[in-house]
Amino acid sequence: MNQQELKDFLDAKVIAYNTLEFIDSDPVQIPHLYEQKEDIEIAGFLAATIAWGKREMIIKNSHKMMSFLGNSPYDFVMNHTAEHLEAFEHFVHRTFNLDDFKYFITALKNIYTHHQGIEQVFEKYQTENSLQPAIHEFKKLFFELPHQSRSTKHVSDPLKGSAAKRINMYLRWMVRKDNLGVDFGIWKNINPSKLSCPLDVHSGNVARKLGLLKRKQNDGKALLELDTALRKMDPLDPVKYDFALFGLGVFEKF
Repeated sequence: MNQQELKDFLDAKVIAYNTLEFIDSDPVQIPHLYEQKEDIEIAGFLAATIAWGKREMIIKNSHKMMSFLGNSPYDFVMNHTAEHLEAFEHFVHRTFNLDDFKYFITALKNIYTHHQGIEQVFEKYQTENSLQPAIHEFKKLFFELPHQSRSTKHVSDPLKGSAAKRINMYLRWMVRKDNLGVDFGIWKNINPSKLSCPLDVHSGNVARKLGLLKRKQNDGKALLELDTALRKMDPLDPVKYDFALFGLGVFEKF
């Protein structure tokens, strides 16, 4: 395929997968449980944090986290006490355990109390054409409280070479407004053109087969290469192609 044929092919796949039906099998369904902005932000952040492994288990454990928070994530984060956290029952998702979960609740309260919320951090540290430096700054603020060193691995740092798949997916949810009911677009002061594609095994393999990506590792350098290719096809909304790459990989075994 030439460049125009590739764009037409991927645009068609975006239309096929960027639909309400996508929500039913995706972790994005967790923030869709809520209507208040802060509830959506927190539910989305926690669901994205554990979004690796089998999708059914991601969704199951995300619902479990919401139940721990009384299905009112913002209210719980802002008003919880140490006793509330100690009352949590056993929780684990892959390498994300109960201690990590407790710290994340504490850190989120700190972000909203002392840094005006998640959105404000990313808005403050965004650059002219990227949110990757803002992820780095967010991670520093998120872990400014006393914490176990093991917990830091659950927020990736693109400035240390990570593709930061999960948090880039979260940023897509918050920033991109698709008018189709999947991505929320509730962060109004960050341009979707700055978003980076959530790069994982599925999207990476499809991107390589389509000639969008040559680098073999799914790391920060590969992300930059993929972003550059996708922004050529749609400078205003490059990460819409995440639906195409993911759908081709997961649903069509491309």
